[in-house]
Amino acid sequence: MRLGSGAFAACCVVIEVLGVALFLRGFFPAPVRSSSRAEQRAEPAAPEPSAGASSNWTKLPPPLFKKVVIMLIDGLRDDFVFGSKGVKFMPYTTYLVEKGASHSFVAEAKLPTVTMPRIKALMTGSLPGFIDVVRNLNSPELLEDNVITQAKAAGKRIIFYGDETWVKLFPKHFVEYDGTTSFFVSDYTEVDDNVTRHLDKVLKRGDWDMLILHYLGLDHIGHVSGPSSPLIGHKLREMDSILMKIHTSLLSEERETLVPNLLVLCGDHGMSETGGHGASSMEELNTALILISSAFERKPGDIRRPKHVQQTDLAATLAIGLGLPIPGNSVGSLLFPTVEGRPVREQLRFLHLNAVQLSKLLQENVPSYEKEPGFEQFKMSERLHGNWIRLYLEENNSEVLFNLGAKVRRQYLDALRTLSLSLSRQVAQYDIYSMLVGTVVVLEVLSLLLLSIPEALSNKAELEVPLWSPVFSLLFYLTLLVLSALHVIVCTSAESSCYFCGLSWLTAGGVMVLVSALLCAVVSALAKTFGDGKFLSKNPAHPKPRWSELDVLILLGTMGHVLSLGASSFIEEEHQTWYFLINTLCLALCHEIYRNCLLRDDSEPQQCPHVEEEFIRTAAALQDRSTGCDTLEPHGVSRSLTSLDTLRGYEKWMVLASPWVILTCCRLLRSLNQTGVQWAHRPDLGHWLTSSDHKAELSVLTALSLIVIFALVQRKCSLTSKVALALGLLGVYCYRAAIGNVLFPWQRDSKDISKGVIEARFVHVFVLGILFTGTKDLLKSQVIATDVTIKTVGLWEIYSGLVLLAALLFRPHNLPVLVFSLLIQTIMTKFIWKPLRHDAAEITIMHYWFGQAFFYFQGNSNNIATVDISAGFVGLDTYIEVPAVFLTAFATFAGPVLWASHLVSFLSSETSSGSALSHACFCYALICSFPVSAYIILVTSLRYHLFIWSVFSPKLLYEGMHILITAAICVFFTAMDQTNTKA
Repeated sequence: MRLGSGAFAACCVVIEVLGVALFLRGFFPAPVRSSSRAEQRAEPAAPEPSAGASSNWTKLPPPLFKKVVIMLIDGLRDDFVFGSKGVKFMPYTTYLVEKGASHSFVAEAKLPTVTMPRIKALMTGSLPGFIDVVRNLNSPELLEDNVITQAKAAGKRIIFYGDETWVKLFPKHFVEYDGTTSFFVSDYTEVDDNVTRHLDKVLKRGDWDMLILHYLGLDHIGHVSGPSSPLIGHKLREMDSILMKIHTSLLSEERETLVPNLLVLCGDHGMSETGGHGASSMEELNTALILISSAFERKPGDIRRPKHVQQTDLAATLAIGLGLPIPGNSVGSLLFPTVEGRPVREQLRFLHLNAVQLSKLLQENVPSYEKEPGFEQFKMSERLHGNWIRLYLEENNSEVLFNLGAKVRRQYLDALRTLSLSLSRQVAQYDIYSMLVGTVVVLEVLSLLLLSIPEALSNKAELEVPLWSPVFSLLFYLTLLVLSALHVIVCTSAESSCYFCGLSWLTAGGVMVLVSALLCAVVSALAKTFGDGKFLSKNPAHPKPRWSELDVLILLGTMGHVLSLGASSFIEEEHQTWYFLINTLCLALCHEIYRNCLLRDDSEPQQCPHVEEEFIRTAAALQDRSTGCDTLEPHGVSRSLTSLDTLRGYEKWMVLASPWVILTCCRLLRSLNQTGVQWAHRPDLGHWLTSSDHKAELSVLTALSLIVIFALVQRKCSLTSKVALALGLLGVYCYRAAIGNVLFPWQRDSKDISKGVIEARFVHVFVLGILFTGTKDLLKSQVIATDVTIKTVGLWEIYSGLVLLAALLFRPHNLPVLVFSLLIQTIMTKFIWKPLRHDAAEITIMHYWFGQAFFYFQGNSNNIATVDISAGFVGLDTYIEVPAVFLTAFATFAGPVLWASHLVSFLSSETSSGSALSHACFCYALICSFPVSAYIILVTSLRYHLFIWSVFSPKLLYEGMHILITAAICVFFTAMDQTNTKA
């Protein structure tokens, strides 16, 4: 079966997406839910240890507090409370921390630092999997043992107001609730007012035991404006006044009941210096945790510094405080200061219950648990505890009893710390079978792409796909039989759950048929390739193909980038790799231009002809039907080779200067956004522009950027699209002025005109209009096959519509990134790719490299925290999942998408060969598949690396998203290629 190389590449990438998805499902398995939760709750509490004497303490201790209020402020970084901002903006909270009856802590959150996993950690005490960063978008019901479920089972009445994530996690647990969406980050007032409006009436009532309040405004301000925004101070003052209202109400109630209550102030995660979260910087990990209760005694002059604890410790503390069993999967330890005012026997009882729970969890997860230091310390503590009980029952007051009690307490605390640390290391549970199947599919696709290079890059851009012969071959049936047998063996003997084993036999069988067919195709292609001696030959018709210096650079650069992914530092600072590659590419182009323009083979200066030898080779390639790649040629220009000296004077100088102009643009962009890890904290031009003192400068820059964008994009658009583009860019400025980012010339204050919804929707209308016009022209080109101009205009209009959408979603200070992207594309089109007449493969890889570099020029990195989720709500007045996800993904990957779109438009308009798009599609698929495949192998081998969750896993998610976008791009390439074929 013969397929065009573009269609073949698109099919391969789609299959690769399935393999990557299966690998990710195995690498990030869904948490295994315990089916015996009811049995665990039914089990009696562990009795108090005894040594020769019977103890009557066999039940759970009574609650320490009558009511518990949890006030969770999303994004509450520790320095917002304990730093200078806390002193300035939260005076009442600062008073409670320094002089009040409270215990303050810096709670360390674990990865991923996003809301849903952190709520799970707070209520279950367990460590959620990294894949919860994706599940955060649509939280499923929490089936794991947790404090909320235990409290409901004990008959406690729970009221909740705030982030609707709680309602999704605990759908039937609250007697009263009012959820607000957490994803509409443009709102930071109503989202909190909807919580506070219930407070007065609830605090006056006495028909509840737990009150949970989740405030989102602080986090939303961080996403939109960053932690240095003046809005942060206003929001902290608001939260401080709410805390004072709750605390005052609880104190007045305690005077009547004489039973202490507990007020918990905490954050789910912190906030990076750019306002995002999800990664592992200290600003994102460290959150404030304050426990406030009249039960906590404090001596005058007692100054306490916040202690560092784990966020998972809160679940065990709340369970003890409410008289509930500690959640079975909790890896946290009791915050001992909360019970240090209780009698020694009660203290030891609480510590013993926590230690028993952790030791049981250790036994279930670690086969050699008896050799663990924490388990040995626990057994020693239990024996000492039994001796203390015997001594306590015999003689109540003695110095020996007091010293022994202090020793047992220290022993328990050491055991709890060690047990908690041992259990925290057991988080990485991989579904190896699913990972293996996904890896095999990905590697088979990569092998098939590599072996198809000679035919796919031939002048015909077609290849013979051995589709039917493998299906009916003996190798296929033998492979399918072996895989089926292995599947049965693995799934019947696997001790832990496996996603691939849980699939239906029809689905699993389909995957095994696919794997077998791909293997047979690889074997057939391998035999054919080595049999013909064409492996990796750019021109298979010639026995000694000549690789240009640019080809060698591209090959070495690709290989070097792939190898760099094996080191955590290179992943954190991957932007440096791409900056180096594009700078080296510019220098290589400069060398090629100067060699072609200024020197003959004998090194004598000349006026600027092409190097004769290069074009003799190109001419021979054009005449040979089996040559490697097509050359570029403008429509209506003869195929005879021309030289650069036919250009006019200024054009010659522009050709000579173009690499240096591109290098200058790239250097300026590097100063705009600091990214990565090592230098992300250093000030950059973006920080200077976004500060409130430089709003006028930012406004001027934004206006100039939008004007330049219009000048660069409008030149190929139809008149209708030009008008729509101009009005759309004007709407972009109006939108940014409406939300207060920039100023109108007549607007001197900082008051917002509106929330910007109307202005953004105004731009969205023009974006859709331009895309519709471009699509209409493409469809028209199908009917009028001879009119290539209509198709060219249609593709450019689709590209300009995407540029307008990017201008709307980009932050104002990032608009120069879009300007320089368009400028570099224009310069390279007119002064590099056309005069030097690079082939489609080289131009494709240049587009890919610059697309990757511009991903980082935007300020993105391999940390989840750099994803600007505020872009997903431009033009929305409420959270709608599909458009929000699309807009966020487009804003994040705008660089690669825009460069790929420009590639399609350029090849369709500037090449006379019909195989250019097929070659481009194949090269794009190959250049994207290679790092994804290699990285999957690297991550598998490094799955127990120290930085697997903080560095390697976020990059794996980015690679998964990137291959999905690549599949969409390749499908679009193939569709345009089919249009060319029909034309």
